[in-house]
Amino acid sequence: MRAGDEDAFRQVYRAVQPGLLRYLSVLVGVHDAEDVAGETWAQAIRDLDLFLGSDDAFRGWLTTIGRNRALDLLRSKGRRPILDVPEEEIVGRADGRDTEADALALVGTAEALRLIATLPPDQAEAVLLRAVVGLNAKAAGQVLGKGAGAVRTAAYRGLRSLEKKLQPEV
Repeated sequence: MRAGDEDAFRQVYRAVQPGLLRYLSVLVGVHDAEDVAGETWAQAIRDLDLFLGSDDAFRGWLTTIGRNRALDLLRSKGRRPILDVPEEEIVGRADGRDTEADALALVGTAEALRLIATLPPDQAEAVLLRAVVGLNAKAAGQVLGKGAGAVRTAAYRGLRSLEKKLQPEV
């Protein structure tokens, strides 16, 4: 990708963009998420020579850039994160390889994102980064500026809250 290989970039973009876009949609709303994602990719391409690491590290690095761009936008607009994600604008769905993704698969993507957005912010971001973006606890912690244990705890608490919300009332 660094050498200008368009096919490599296309593969990376297709693998990373859906999760990044869902994450940004929760932070800034669907109308601004595309713009923030574009700014994120533009900065990543400009700074690509500074990046060293694996595929997972790249996903975390790019998500950190996206989070920073999203927070900049929110500060500039003086507003709180919102969620207005029509399902047709969400690209892809969470994969079913782990229990976090299985929990999200119980409801549609848009409804899952709406439910996640109702969690306390630290739990919502931890769940999004772990289950939607696909980062491990260490990489998610780097994005959030927290330790891996704090991310695991926040994600666990968030998933437990979501589980309770999804339980049928008896």
